[in-house]
Amino acid sequence: MRIKRTTPRSGITRRTRLTAVATGLVAAAAIAVPSANAAGTPATFSSAELDSASASVLKADVPGTAWAVDGKTGRVLVTVDSTVSDAEIAKIKKQAGDNAGALTIKHTPGKFTKLIQGGDAIYASSWRCSLGFNVRSSSGTQYFLTAGHCTDGAGTWYANSSRSTVLGPTAGSSFPVNDYGIVRYTNSSISKPGSAGGVDITRAATPSVGTSVIRDGSTTGTHTGRVTALNATVNYGGGDVVYGMIQTNVCAEPGDSGGPLYGSNGVAYGLTSGGSGNCTWGGTTFFQPVVEALNAYGVSVY
Repeated sequence: MRIKRTTPRSGITRRTRLTAVATGLVAAAAIAVPSANAAGTPATFSSAELDSASASVLKADVPGTAWAVDGKTGRVLVTVDSTVSDAEIAKIKKQAGDNAGALTIKHTPGKFTKLIQGGDAIYASSWRCSLGFNVRSSSGTQYFLTAGHCTDGAGTWYANSSRSTVLGPTAGSSFPVNDYGIVRYTNSSISKPGSAGGVDITRAATPSVGTSVIRDGSTTGTHTGRVTALNATVNYGGGDVVYGMIQTNVCAEPGDSGGPLYGSNGVAYGLTSGGSGNCTWGGTTFFQPVVEALNAYGVSVY
């Protein structure tokens, strides 16, 4: 069975997008904000105002930004990487207009990028990523999930850098809008355990803000952190916008793309998409929720 690609792209197009940079999130609820107005009382932003402020950040189209509604403060928290200038921050605020007061700016070191490079782990023709979760259909056909910007433009996948051990072909790919892809195993001799980082994966779910999470990747191995926002919208440039992402403070580096995000309780949460920083001094990383990918392809973890 071959699952239809949702956003077909040529290999050339895909490779030109590997170094694109990221932006942010759209969300919202009416919550009191702890900033004082002229009367000295907390300002309150409606759901519509928060939506408008979030949309303004996207419209400003400043590379290296990401944003989400902070449920604790009721503001849109805009995270900017080290490439964003004061002038560009001013541009974002100007775009927000009367809703600029709903924005909180936070600086993070490093640069937002998709985490992909040539190397080891799982290999396409000229790049490598990380395997996310092994999954299977109701008929028993076995696949694995990874990031959509990895499978976009990829044909056959291999288990080694010399590309002599075939895993199987890309069976579906969704990028942009989403960032997930699926590969069908054709090599019956490859072990396909239903685990990640030694943890038996038994189900999939969407985490909450504050949930402790674990990330595995072929470049940096296992690292932990917490979910800092949900429903993030990330702009990788060139029209590649991905919605509904999980934002975390877990570190990651190039080549970790597609790797699994999960809990110590065996719950699958997401697939590594991109972010900033490294695993020496930390960073911000975004993940495609895995539940959406499982539902799209009619498969399940095991």
